[in-house]
Amino acid sequence: MIDRLWKILTSLRLTVTLLGFGILLVFVGTVAQADEGLYTAQLRYFKHWYVFGITMFGKHLPVPLPGGYLIGSLLVLNLVLTYIKRFKFNTRTIGIHLTHIGIILLLVGQLVTDIFSRESQMRFVEGESRSYSDNPMDYELVFLTDADAQNQKVVAIPEARLAREGEVRHAELPFAVRVKSYWRNSEPAFRAPMQQNDPPQASQGISKNFDFRKSPVTAKMEEKNVPTALIELTGPSGSLGTWIASGWNADEVMLTALRRGWERQFGAQLAGKVFSQFTEPQTVEVGGKKYTLALRPERYYLPYSITLLKTTHEIYRGTDIPKNFQSRVRIENPRTSENRETDIYMNNPLRYEGLTYYQYQMGRDEIDAARGTSTLQVVRNPGWLTPYAGCVIVAAGLVFQFLLHLVGFINKRKAGAVKAAA
Repeated sequence: MIDRLWKILTSLRLTVTLLGFGILLVFVGTVAQADEGLYTAQLRYFKHWYVFGITMFGKHLPVPLPGGYLIGSLLVLNLVLTYIKRFKFNTRTIGIHLTHIGIILLLVGQLVTDIFSRESQMRFVEGESRSYSDNPMDYELVFLTDADAQNQKVVAIPEARLAREGEVRHAELPFAVRVKSYWRNSEPAFRAPMQQNDPPQASQGISKNFDFRKSPVTAKMEEKNVPTALIELTGPSGSLGTWIASGWNADEVMLTALRRGWERQFGAQLAGKVFSQFTEPQTVEVGGKKYTLALRPERYYLPYSITLLKTTHEIYRGTDIPKNFQSRVRIENPRTSENRETDIYMNNPLRYEGLTYYQYQMGRDEIDAARGTSTLQVVRNPGWLTPYAGCVIVAAGLVFQFLLHLVGFINKRKAGAVKAAA
């Protein structure tokens, strides 16, 4: 049995089969992006071990496929075991060894990048500091309470757990959270006075002034799915009430778009009043502690802070083409006593503490147009060096093998010329 498994794992047929599945997966995953969206398709087809059901031209087909992780892992295993079985070390095969090691490093590095890399965004206005970045795609239900005079305690429930609905308990919360309904995408609506409205969706919080409707999940790149959850909090003595937790009133990007729409619809003065009601914190008091709940983009906290000092926004004259987007920031790290300023601009990212900060967007604050805003793309990629190392090793192996054959060819020609002269 072991010999049979060894033959299968080191066979060329397995290599060709995996490459064939890889080509098929790329085709299916690319076509599925039109219906499922880029982010969902990448996650479901390429950043997964298996695929149950594919989407082709708007139709869902119950066809199973190996995912990108499974194909890549088996290719690495096949290449390593074949390398061990068939190649023997000597001077003439050093180049071949280096080439295979470089290819293995490239495949392993790509797998490490897909599994452990993380992208988020840091958005702030001039003069503002940030010690965290936001995930623009995933949300979390948080409960905030004061830990002491200077620190705030955060208990977070990830969106994936909310989507399963049901009861959620956390050791740091004196109550249970029961998710009664969860919508991946939603729209808010103002409960206008003097109009016929349905009963409020919840007994507490913003639901007395606003309704939320379930919307179809969008796959368009220019649109975003904003979730909403209807939750009930239950303490030792019974129900504490129901709340509507929505990404609409805790996501800064969506709040900006929503305010613009209300200003066009109601006018600046009325829109400001409606907006203040919409962003009013939702709180519950249990055991003498006040908890504020919100459904906001998932946050990744940092042990240091970054302050936006100045933004430079230049475009080519007569066009909207960016010429120079530049952010002057100050890094304050109490752990290392570091306090320094640096510039982040296009093609000049900041690499710090294992993270890379790229200049992503730039604009003006909605409240104070004189203050510039900047959005940095924050990337954590522990395997970022592997592509460079792999390419260098492959190039070295190919060059060595080429030179080895070139020297052998020249020596043979010389030997032939000497023999002919003799």
